[in-house]
Amino acid sequence: MNPEVIETLQELLVSLGKDAVYLVLRILGALLILIIGSKLIKVFTKRFKKSKFYAKLDTGLAGFFVSVVKIGLYVLLVLSLLWVLGIETASVLALFTAGGVAISLAFQGAVSNLAGGLMILLFHPFRVGDFIEATGVSGTVREISVLYTVIITVDNKRITVPNGTLTNSVVIDYSAEKTRRVDITVTAAYDTDIEKVKTLLLETGRANTLVLQDPAPEAYLTAQGDSALQFQLRVWCSGTDYWPVFFALSESVKNAFDANGIQIPYPQLDVHMK
Repeated sequence: MNPEVIETLQELLVSLGKDAVYLVLRILGALLILIIGSKLIKVFTKRFKKSKFYAKLDTGLAGFFVSVVKIGLYVLLVLSLLWVLGIETASVLALFTAGGVAISLAFQGAVSNLAGGLMILLFHPFRVGDFIEATGVSGTVREISVLYTVIITVDNKRITVPNGTLTNSVVIDYSAEKTRRVDITVTAAYDTDIEKVKTLLLETGRANTLVLQDPAPEAYLTAQGDSALQFQLRVWCSGTDYWPVFFALSESVKNAFDANGIQIPYPQLDVHMK
């Protein structure tokens, strides 16, 4: 065999041997980084869950925050592995960016719900346990996740509302304040003594033990209807006592009117014939 060919083959084998050793070292280094990095991420996640900052977060926001942190750390770990293996990371990042844009376009609704969930979890327009009304639905908030909010209605129906819809709607939170005002509207005949009706309404309101005395109950003549005078009793109570107070006062006012001979007239129509 030609000496030059032999020498060339020897140089090639030496080069391949060096490349093989270099590749093995890169693979071993990548495996070492993978093992150590994975353990560090797990340790960091466990310690973060035990931190005071994590304890102050809402359940949904805390879970989402942990997931985002873990994903970010694993992405950094993968990029480190690619760098150790000698793979160009710029092209990989460009591929991830293009894939992220494509995914966001394909799941626009999910992205909107995700943004809405973050807004709700960060700014707290309502919380778990609040009684709210929004998008034609009313009930108690059972769960706030990153994408959806679960509401339990008064008749025990479970309704799942997308967070994107909630953040773009008017939300009434009946539990935000400690007290609520109860309005009881009644009617009486036109020949009824106005002051007598107001006195009866006030006495009925003050007699209920769930009614707050500060602010004090109020009674007003609010309108003169076609066939009756319209009165309104306004009292304040704890937010959790709203419906018990409303039902109790409605019944008590009717009994007080009956006991004092105050008529609640029905709509009447007078027909005159010529």
